[in-house]
Amino acid sequence: MKRLLILDSNSLMNRAFYALPPLTNSEGINTNAIYGFTNMLFKMKDEINPDSIIATFDRKAPTFRHKEYEDYKAGRKKMPPELGEQFPIIKDLLKFMGIKTFELDGFEADDLIGTISKFAEENGMEVFVVTGDKDALQLASENTKVVITKKGVTETAIYDYKAFMDEFEITPTQFIDVKGLMGDKSDNIPGVPGVGEKTAFKLIKEYGSVEEVLKHIPEISGKKLKENLENNMEQAVFSKRLATIMREVPIELSIEDIESDSDVNLEELKKLAINLQLKSVLAKYNSNNEEEELAEIANIKVSMIETLNDMKETLSKIKDRSYILFTLSNQTKYSKLELEHLILGQENEANIIDFKLVSMENKDEALKLLKNFMEDKSINKVIHDGKNLITFLNKYDIEIEGFDFDTAIAAYLVDSSKNNYEILDLINQYLGKDIKGEGINLKGICCSYLKKLYDTLKEKLTKENMDQLYYTVEHPLIYVLSSMESIGFNINREKLEELRVKFNEQIEKTAKEIYDLAEEEFNISSPKQLGKILFEKLDLPVIKKTKTGYSTNQEVLEKLLDKHPIISKVMYYRQITKINSTYVEGLKNVIDEDGCIHSNFNQTVTTTGRLSSTEPNLQNIPIKYEMGKEIRKVFIPREEDDVLISCDYSQIELRVLAHVADDKNMIEAFKHHSDIHTKTASEVFKVSVDEVTSIMRSNAKAVNFGIVYGISDFSLAQDLKITKKEASEYMAIYFERYPKIKEYLNYVSEYAKEKGYVLTILNRRRFIPEIKSSNKIVKALGERLAMNAPIQGSAADIIKLAMVNVYNKLKENNLKSELILQVHDELILNVKKDEFDMVEKLVTEEMENAIKLNVALDVDLKYGATWYDAK
Repeated sequence: MKRLLILDSNSLMNRAFYALPPLTNSEGINTNAIYGFTNMLFKMKDEINPDSIIATFDRKAPTFRHKEYEDYKAGRKKMPPELGEQFPIIKDLLKFMGIKTFELDGFEADDLIGTISKFAEENGMEVFVVTGDKDALQLASENTKVVITKKGVTETAIYDYKAFMDEFEITPTQFIDVKGLMGDKSDNIPGVPGVGEKTAFKLIKEYGSVEEVLKHIPEISGKKLKENLENNMEQAVFSKRLATIMREVPIELSIEDIESDSDVNLEELKKLAINLQLKSVLAKYNSNNEEEELAEIANIKVSMIETLNDMKETLSKIKDRSYILFTLSNQTKYSKLELEHLILGQENEANIIDFKLVSMENKDEALKLLKNFMEDKSINKVIHDGKNLITFLNKYDIEIEGFDFDTAIAAYLVDSSKNNYEILDLINQYLGKDIKGEGINLKGICCSYLKKLYDTLKEKLTKENMDQLYYTVEHPLIYVLSSMESIGFNINREKLEELRVKFNEQIEKTAKEIYDLAEEEFNISSPKQLGKILFEKLDLPVIKKTKTGYSTNQEVLEKLLDKHPIISKVMYYRQITKINSTYVEGLKNVIDEDGCIHSNFNQTVTTTGRLSSTEPNLQNIPIKYEMGKEIRKVFIPREEDDVLISCDYSQIELRVLAHVADDKNMIEAFKHHSDIHTKTASEVFKVSVDEVTSIMRSNAKAVNFGIVYGISDFSLAQDLKITKKEASEYMAIYFERYPKIKEYLNYVSEYAKEKGYVLTILNRRRFIPEIKSSNKIVKALGERLAMNAPIQGSAADIIKLAMVNVYNKLKENNLKSELILQVHDELILNVKKDEFDMVEKLVTEEMENAIKLNVALDVDLKYGATWYDAK
């Protein structure tokens, strides 16, 4: 998922200006706000590692709020000229950095942020909004994180939907209702006289919205409070409207606008940074032509190898161990994947083989030289991020022998919290270098440091007792993932086309049913038009309003389900249009020339140890709705007589929990093959197993999995739509029944506080700095992570170990059946008909015996002619 960083520039500049002492350059130009702003920008870039950055600004022109309410922001101090003069400069600085800026007459930066973040979310991006203004908290969601600056710009607190709920016990959008009641002095939003923050929160927690509070005034205690509410009803609703960030500002946006930054104008940037005496900017954008960098690389010899003879001579000189980097072209298409450069390093020197150029001389001869070198067992090889090189070599039946260390994978094990494991970053971090720049020569310089990096990381793995995890799980897994990528998953194009037609028919049919119920045609995808139909024409009860009209989000529609048959049709319409665009149309674009989809499996992305799949993400094919499940029908075996086998671990995380907690009651439940959710329901609801209803089981399932994720009673109450008291009672009974689990969760939380990390069964380490935070929300997040990481991480270790063992057994037995996909706890294999019985037994045994736990690992095995049939 790509990351977008949005800067609330006016807010950050204002914060920086008042937080820092006056600073000027030699010409007397004020620079303290610019200095603080750029430092915050670099801090966020380092911590968040965004794919693109956007900066928003306020304009001086009155906004639509000023037009509605003359006194909006009245009484606010005028901007000091010392701050005002810094705004044009920061805009130039951002432009030269390649960061796009957005501002629009009539709207505040908040509204631009709201609109851009919504657009980015809808296009599958993760958004980070950096601001000093708490008003932005209303934007917090699962994929939009609001980063609030504290103590000037040096400290931050991050809120997503869950973090906000945990602290305030209301939803982010209900924060607007709180503002409607209490007002906002800084913006001169009036609110209701006499209603402060505490009262506003209490009322919204109890009634849910300003409108509901006003409906229930007779029930509210306190004569003066009632009076104030009754006398200021319109003002409360109006204040709420003023406090609501608009998310549909009329600006033209395209995914290209926000997915990538503009080009950096290095010359102008340096000129301006030198003039402003901003050393931090100069340090960040210093190119490899600067004197200090020339000194750094003065003793490194980088040679370009551009002929077959020179390639042959270079390879013949290598004995014992080789240190390898490489560059590939067209990595998004397996059929187009080609090697551009093979870089071979030793201390203080590197040889860059221009394989593209050499291949033009004689490709067959170049591949033969490459094959002899790669398959030479006497030469041990250290490769950085070697999977893609193995995948390329697979195309030409070349294997890598003697590949015994991957510096990217090792760095990931040492610290899984990094956003990338680029060779340059690792050299600078672990070897204390300060190399900068880009291009193929830089790769050569990095390659000359690869031996030192290898020595450093190898020592760290041994010191931290992760040798076994590296050599028995992560390193052999590189070959497994490369094999899966090379094989791909065969696609039935005809079926995909059938589904496209079927989805379009279903979309048209559902749209017609909606039009019939509405008695007119309209744009169903337009919240504004849909809102008018639902709340004006059909007169359904208004649940929530936004600045632009009625809210028609999922939460609102769910509350209206029993009010009119049009609601279920609209919800279904939304589901199938999204699935159609994302998967039916989306998959068509990624089928390779061989008729297969070759996903990219990432080993160094998640902090938990789980694998991720991209381009496309095959781990996220929808299964919640039948029309979504049908997507799996297009995934078929490679050949006509082949069959697909799906092997799925049954409740692996709960089994891991039973093992690490050593809870006898849960272990016994699994040993007797009890349905763990029914068993838990029986305990929690105090009924016999036979009396457990499907709702009870479903609630118990939420408790079981909630416990694994360190859920609070408040969050459980939200999930199950019960009171906090009931949720608390459920959890108390649960821990009474499974006391060792409570002990374990307390233990692992304390362990994380003391050590700063937690461990999985196979000693995978996850650092949890959040648990030592002084911010109670961040700390609570850390505690949840501490409880969950050993469970989820151990489950990830087990499935990876199973993958390695299954892959090796298939090869040992010379079987033609192949492992083609992993989806969290599930393995998919393409199996030859005459090998079915042997593969079924082999896979089940290897998965069930991947590791010895106090609880048996159960595997559910299914098979069929499509992935759909095998589920």
